[in-house]
Amino acid sequence: MSPPSLCAAACSSPLRAAPPPLLRFRRPASSSVSVSAARAAAAPSVSDDLVLRIAEQLEDSAAAAPLLDPLRAASALSLLSTPWPTRRSNEAFRFTDISYLRSLPISLPAQTPALAPPPSPDAESHILFSDGRLVSAAGAHVAALADMPPGVARDRAAAAVAASAQFSHRDVFYDFNAVGASDVAVVYVPEGRKMGDDPVHIVFGYGGSEDGASMMMSNPRVLVIAEKGAEVAIVEEHFGTGEGDGGCYWANPVVDIIVEEGARVVHSYVQRQSSAAAHTKWTTVQQNTSSTYEFVEVSTGGRLNRHNLHIQQLGPETTTELSTFHLTSQNKQIHDLHSRLILDHPRGYSRQLHKLIACGSGNGIFDGNIQVNRYAQQTDAGQQTKCLLLSPKAVVNVKPNLQIIADDVKCTHGAAISGDLDPNELFYFQARGVDVKTATDALLFSFGAQVINRIPFKPVEQKALAQLKELLTLSRQSN
Repeated sequence: MSPPSLCAAACSSPLRAAPPPLLRFRRPASSSVSVSAARAAAAPSVSDDLVLRIAEQLEDSAAAAPLLDPLRAASALSLLSTPWPTRRSNEAFRFTDISYLRSLPISLPAQTPALAPPPSPDAESHILFSDGRLVSAAGAHVAALADMPPGVARDRAAAAVAASAQFSHRDVFYDFNAVGASDVAVVYVPEGRKMGDDPVHIVFGYGGSEDGASMMMSNPRVLVIAEKGAEVAIVEEHFGTGEGDGGCYWANPVVDIIVEEGARVVHSYVQRQSSAAAHTKWTTVQQNTSSTYEFVEVSTGGRLNRHNLHIQQLGPETTTELSTFHLTSQNKQIHDLHSRLILDHPRGYSRQLHKLIACGSGNGIFDGNIQVNRYAQQTDAGQQTKCLLLSPKAVVNVKPNLQIIADDVKCTHGAAISGDLDPNELFYFQARGVDVKTATDALLFSFGAQVINRIPFKPVEQKALAQLKELLTLSRQSN
């Protein structure tokens, strides 16, 4: 028998018996109603009305997927006690105004996707999402979880999805995705298999609601598993498709990555959403002994963009390299990166570079946390953030921090925020006959290109560089 619904707990109505056995999000008359009747153990008080309303919509639209039931059930229970985050109530959102997500009613995509974004012609393996719905997954070691045949790969993927239910750093957006995801796209690379030269191109296209009176929410989910000694490269692209670059919508993707012993994952992520879109993304990474994870992010689109990047080193001699570039080129645009790297084992190595250009009345946020715990001796960790404010109305809030408990480490961090380019660099150009405007354009372009050039796939790199140049030109004209 399925557990009683929230409505049943509040109104003493008969139990509902319908698979899958998930909690139902029926809003009670009072936010303080207990859900203890919905669980044998005492449960915390019910969250606010907005969270319940969205969760109920997601649950009603989710297709039956038995392999996702453990994750859905855990997130359903979590949402019952999770309030909507605000700048006053939640420290993690102190600098991030997400009120835009409440500006319009939430709608959900149709069961049949309207869009079919094309993959890169250079990618033999690809995954296509349209408004959060998995359209296709083709190529070597790529499949939808529901379509995987019985065997080692399916069992491994199902176990990893079920283990995600225990993720302790989740927030309301992670749980929304878990409840609303219709399927999981899986990239499974067997032991010793090398796919570094054949990147998996993961395309996310979003079209938004048709009437413009609501914010269409989508919850795509991807799982990447690189087994012992394997190597894989993945390229994520998120963009609006259709008239007006997709219009108004809310993209809420989650990507979980498992890097086993001696494996290597190269991860490139490009976000160029519609100017009216909201983008809240989670990326979680688990690295085992002697593994390598290399990440490059370029985010220029969306009115609200928040990326939660959570990485945990689970073995010694592990390497993590992170590079991110954000550009707020439009007024009231928000770019937020919250990263956390946890080191628990000896001889870990990490480098993090964050760069940001804020124009107009844009707002940039960086909260980077590196935890070097007691047994992470001989750790070598470095973190650096550099920000340029090109307008007196632009705002940047940075919080780089190292938490070090181990006593035999080499760790550094630094933060630089400037409203002007280096006069020595401008003088260098002028001394060679280059005018100030051309010199300024070149320096701003190279500021972002330092990160973009780290994308190891030329078509994606060239596209990102061209867009950076275009956005800087438009921003300069508007300013």
